[in-house]
Amino acid sequence: MPSDVLAAALEAAVQAPNHKHTEPWRFYVLGNQTRDRLVALNAEVVGERQGAEAAENKRRRWQEVPAFVVVTCRQGEDALRAREDYAATACAVQNLTLLLWSAGIGTKWTTGPVTRDMRFHELIGMKAHEGVVALLHIGYPAEVPPPRQRDAAPFTHYLP
Repeated sequence: MPSDVLAAALEAAVQAPNHKHTEPWRFYVLGNQTRDRLVALNAEVVGERQGAEAAENKRRRWQEVPAFVVVTCRQGEDALRAREDYAATACAVQNLTLLLWSAGIGTKWTTGPVTRDMRFHELIGMKAHEGVVALLHIGYPAEVPPPRQRDAAPFTHYLP
């Protein structure tokens, strides 16, 4: 994936709306060494829960992922602020993924068990006051599924 496209996607991400301009997001772009350690750690986490065969399958699949970006959000004591900051960070992730998609680059947004493991937090150097919002798998898709058709009507209420 071209680094200039990722840089543009990160710039789009930080344009997300955020109440009181808190800019709660943090982005960890994994280099090859950290990526390899993540793949190994995830296989270990899967192996602990599901056994060696599942771990090896996960390792093979994750080794094929060209790039990973971890998105975290600053957390605090104020529940309303935490909710607003999480929402802003989710908006940032959407901006990032939409810009990548406009360049033909796909993403998968996950928050699987590895993201809740303290070894993962240590691996990326995450601060104690941060929470993981997304572990993004990034790369050119082998195939593009047809868009899912959605209808807004069942979810929309017009008030007088």
